[in-house]
Amino acid sequence: MNSNKHKKPALGRGLSALLQNTNTDVTSIKESPAGSITEIALTLIETNPFNPRTHFEKEGLFELRKSILEHGIIQPLTVRKMGNDKYQLISGERRFRASQLAGLEKVPVYIRIANDQSMLELALVENIQREDLNAIEIALSYERLLSECQLTQDQLSEKISKSRSNIANYIRLLKLPAEIQIGIRDRSISMGHARSLLSLKTEEEQIRMYKEIVRSEMSVRDIEEQIRNRNSSNKETRVSSTLDKKTKNEIAALYQSDISISMGKEGSGKLSFKFDSPQDMERLVKLLLNK
Repeated sequence: MNSNKHKKPALGRGLSALLQNTNTDVTSIKESPAGSITEIALTLIETNPFNPRTHFEKEGLFELRKSILEHGIIQPLTVRKMGNDKYQLISGERRFRASQLAGLEKVPVYIRIANDQSMLELALVENIQREDLNAIEIALSYERLLSECQLTQDQLSEKISKSRSNIANYIRLLKLPAEIQIGIRDRSISMGHARSLLSLKTEEEQIRMYKEIVRSEMSVRDIEEQIRNRNSSNKETRVSSTLDKKTKNEIAALYQSDISISMGKEGSGKLSFKFDSPQDMERLVKLLLNK
């Protein structure tokens, strides 16, 4: 039995259905039949304003340029007709930019008809399927599909063949401070590091830990352990604060010294006395020993 029989299409049902539907083709572009590939001048194509991808690595573009010069464009661009012999990219901006660098005059395209809402969904879903997107670009695409395309998480999960937990994990990254999001985008830290930082309570803690990760090249396991220890220490402080109100003033008055109390969840902890001089320390020792 074929194990791939019930496997979902790699592009997601929303995108593949639109691209396989000949009703979205322009039926007469220089007598080209629906669904066929035609060539148009590169200067007639404008980029897609709905494309969530804004960062294109120069090195990758020049590698693609070299491939295009050697082998041509293997996968045609997908565009929509805008009127006045103008076209707008639906997908393939990286190939479009590399073609410009290669000095091509014409490129192979599929020509489709799509309204702005479909354009946004097409661009977002098409980009999510790319392997070279960074985690922030994926998170922004998920968020826009949910808000601007008015999809529920269940609908988005079905459309892109990803679990709801996967979608939620990416979107949570957008709660991190901008400095950390830039680090994720530039791959200074991994998504695993970023997810660990989300467990810290304040932006100051998150940024401080982020800088430590970058500086020390800490592994995800190391950062999780450090955050776990820090959170455990914070719990001890919170428990001790309830004891301070009941006992600190009384003990401080009895021994005429500033004190500090910390106590863990299991009941263990420490009681500390402050002294100002060797003579003050001797006084405290005598009081403690009842001498």
